[in-house]
This record gives sequence, structure tokens and C-alpha cells, in this order.
Amino acid sequence: MRRRLVISYLLLMVLVLLALETPLAMILATRETDQVRADRLADATRYASLAGPALRDGVVGPLGAELASYDELYGIGAAVVDRDRRAVVLSPRYPDPPGAEEAVRTALAGQQFTGPAAVWPWQGAPIVVAVPINDGGEVLGAVVISSRADPVRRAVTTWWLLLAVIGVLAMLACVLTAIRMAGWVLRPVTELDAVTHEIAEGDSAARVQHQLGPPELRRLAVSFNDMADAVSDVLDQQRAFVAHASHQLRNPLTALRLRVEELGASLTDEYSIAEHRFALEETDRLAQVLDALLTLARAERAQNQRVTVDAAQVAASRVTAWEPLARRRRITLRLVGGGGPLYARTVPTAVDQALDALIDNAVKFSDEGGLVEVTVRPVDGGVGLCVRDQGRGMTPTQLGQATERFWRAPDAQNVEGAGLGLTIVAVLVDASGGRLSMYPAEPKGLVAELWFPVGERTPQARHECVTGA
Repeated sequence: MRRRLVISYLLLMVLVLLALETPLAMILATRETDQVRADRLADATRYASLAGPALRDGVVGPLGAELASYDELYGIGAAVVDRDRRAVVLSPRYPDPPGAEEAVRTALAGQQFTGPAAVWPWQGAPIVVAVPINDGGEVLGAVVISSRADPVRRAVTTWWLLLAVIGVLAMLACVLTAIRMAGWVLRPVTELDAVTHEIAEGDSAARVQHQLGPPELRRLAVSFNDMADAVSDVLDQQRAFVAHASHQLRNPLTALRLRVEELGASLTDEYSIAEHRFALEETDRLAQVLDALLTLARAERAQNQRVTVDAAQVAASRVTAWEPLARRRRITLRLVGGGGPLYARTVPTAVDQALDALIDNAVKFSDEGGLVEVTVRPVDGGVGLCVRDQGRGMTPTQLGQATERFWRAPDAQNVEGAGLGLTIVAVLVDASGGRLSMYPAEPKGLVAELWFPVGERTPQARHECVTGA
């Protein structure tokens, strides 16, 4: 934006300079030319006064000496022609310039002739003047003077170069002023853009300095800070409410479960026993929902303080932790890759919790005899972790809704869970500056990929997230 603003100032300055200096350059060229033409007309008028008696009496000797001295002294050629356009007297260096015929014709018609109107730096034609020789109202001939235009052209070029230098200096001053002014005007906007990105990345404490720039932008900065404070307060209150409500509900829920368990001893018929078991399962499910809400509230409230963790070691530990459950459900769970340390920079426990949620889903929705693979490899300059299963998978529409809170697939309504696992994964990955992507596996199942920025000592390489199947 600063570059565009400076360019607009510069274009405006160029237009102003062109509007001012172009007429001035033309005026200077015309003035220099007029001065020379006036001098030549004065000389030609003097020689015309001397040539009148000479043409009338036929004695041109003294006139020839005058023209020869004029040519030798000033290097300017002159000629005297009669009414029949015959040259009567010529100076030694009279060049017979272009336009001389027109000049003679105009002078014999009783009028003065001067040309050109202005000498330009790119022109080389001489300056030609002609005046009639009058005697008692009768035109006897004409005096033609031709002088080189080089001195005038040099003078005009000098003036134009001076104007160009002044214009360049003015543009440099304009550029420097525009840069400073644009920086002063746009600095609050630049800082506002940076703070907006910081807030979007999770730094809710970022604020804009409101002492910079023009008054309008200062007021904008103050309004933005007020808005950010209000939004931050609302979010903090919302998260605090969720955390407090979830925490406060655990005690009544625990007491309720104990009372329901005590009722089991007095039940004898099968229907009551089945209903008692269902009631216990519902209380357990409600406890899972409260735990997930607490985890989500902590993840959203956490600041973006990041730590470096060995993703390969974390993945190995999580696979080891989930192996008993997978084995009990007759599902093969194994780790692929991760032969050496792979350091990722994330918020604390992001890799642990994300893998827990993804492995839990993969084991939960896989059929008996299925395979769940966890892959750890360097990917795109960071660390990639894949969890691939051979379960029922999800449709593209379901994949777009999978990270929404409390969303459950239509065929998973009766499966245990709160519908917050993938939401927590998305929050943790986003807070870590990473990304989560999910897509169907071939021939069936689901692939969930995690990518985290590289930490210290991680080898920089690019590999695809593959499986060993």
C-alpha cells in the first residue's frame, strides 16, 4: 500500500511539473530565438538603409566591404538582392540557406521575414531574416541575413537541462516527502493488520498503539482496541462458563451415578436390570461429554506458547498406550516410520491429545481384523503424522462437518463419544500453527493427517505420508 501511495504522489508531481515546465521551456526557447531575431533584424535594417542608395546609384563597393566585415567579425552571412532576385552583394560565407527564397519573396513584397519562430534543441536550420530595401516607397531589393542557430540551440538546451534538474530534484523531494508521509499515515494501518493477524492466530492480548498516525486513524485504533477487549472478554466469559459448568456438574453427576448403582442391588427382573444398565451407560456418556468440554475449554483458553517435542517419541508412546484396547477389539495397531527423533513445535500436549483422539476414533470405527497405522515422517519442511484406518470412513459432506462441535455421523449416533474429539484436535492444531486434513482411504477407511511446524534439529525433507500396507 505504501508503494502505491508513493507512486500516486509521484505521478501527481510529474503531472504538475509537466504542466508547469513544458510552457516554461517553450517560452525560454522562444525568448532566446526572439533575442537573436531582433538583433538580426536590426542589422538587416541598417544594411537596407545603406543598400538603398547603392542600388539606386549602382555603386555597391562600400556595401560589399560592410557585409564582408560583418561576416568576418560575427561569422554571419548576408546578401543583397535586387527586385529581380539577383544577388547584388554576397558576404564570403553566405550559405544560401533553406527558406531563403521565401524570405526574399516576402521582403520584395514589402514585409519583413523572420524564421523560425523558435529554435529547438533538435533543429539545425539557421535563423533567416529578410527586410525590404525601400527608396521613396519603392522596393528596390532585399537584405537577407542567415546566422547559425547553434548558439541559440545551446542556450535553449542549457535552460532545458536546468529545468530537468530542477524537476528531478523536485521529484526526489516529493518521493522523500511521500515516503515519510505515507509511512506516517499507513503505520497505524500496518500495525492494525499485524495485530489482526496476531489475534486471528490466538494472541488475544495483542493491541494496536493508538498514538500513531493522523487523528482519524488514532480513533480507529482506539475503537479497534475497545472491540478487541470486548470480544476477548466475551470469549473468556464463555470459556470460563463452559469450564465452570462442566466442572460443577461433575459432582452431582458422580452422586447421581452412585445412587443409580445402589439401586441395582434392589432390582430383580430382567427389564429393570437392563434399564439400570442403560442408565449407568448414559451417566458414563454424560461424564465423557463433561470431560470433553473441559478439555476443549482449556485448549481454547490456552495461549500460543509453543514448545518443541519429539513427535516420533510421542507417537510411539500413544501407540503403546492404545494397543491393549485395539488388541481387545481384535484390531492391529502399529507405528510406521519414526526411526529417529522428529522435533515439532506445538502448544503443550497438542500432539498427545490429537493422536489420542484420532487413534480412539480409528479403533472405535474399525471392524474386527482391521488395521490402524500411525505414520510419522518429515513432510513439507515440518513433521507429519497420519492415522489410517480401514473402517467405514466418511463422505465428503461428512468430512466438512466432522470438526463441528457435537457433530456425529448418522450411523454413529449410538456409538460412545461426545462428538468433540475432532473439534479439540482442530483447535490444538490451529493453535500450534499446523493443519489437519482428512480424506477417504483406499479401498476403504479414513486418513487423518496432522502437520506441525518443524522444531529444532528436525531434518528438512519432503516425503509423502504413506503406509506400510
